[in-house]
Amino acid sequence: MPYREVTEKLAAYRRDIAALRDKMRTLQQQVEPEEVENYRFVTSDGPVRLSELFGDREHLFVIHNMGRSCPACTMWADGFNGVLPHLENRAAFVVCSPDDPPTQRALAAARGWRFRMVSHQGTSFAADMGYRGPDGCLPGVSVFRQADGRIFRVSDAPFDQGDDFCAVWHLFDLLPEGAAGWRPQFSYS
Repeated sequence: MPYREVTEKLAAYRRDIAALRDKMRTLQQQVEPEEVENYRFVTSDGPVRLSELFGDREHLFVIHNMGRSCPACTMWADGFNGVLPHLENRAAFVVCSPDDPPTQRALAAARGWRFRMVSHQGTSFAADMGYRGPDGCLPGVSVFRQADGRIFRVSDAPFDQGDDFCAVWHLFDLLPEGAAGWRPQFSYS
């Protein structure tokens, strides 16, 4: 198929996707928030409550990360590190994993991560949020809002190959062969 014809069709598909995103945003605004408990996490500085992670913000992004054993979760976290100042200008942001704080601290130092990390180890947080399956933790994001001393989950989305939360997959989609079986790794030679 000629290049111009393909780019015109792709542009039409992108307009369709943009229209679907508008519908999704409209529907998201209609969600009835789900009240959640004030979970307790562990950090390098000691215990912290979910309510304390908001700081002076009304909203909080909590990234459900599978931890040091997952190269894909590491890739997502690398990407969030790059956009962190933009995200934190609008809402609080934290990455939550089952790893203990020393392991989190070592991984963050090795990757140059600047975001806050908390451990949900020993809590029901991941399971209660729907991010722990029979085989362990699952990746995704939950968004919380704090109002009148209460905490509500207002949205969430799972992470998976090709999702909207990692630009790598979308850039690979522009290659003629796509990702072609490529998988994230902790480092590349």
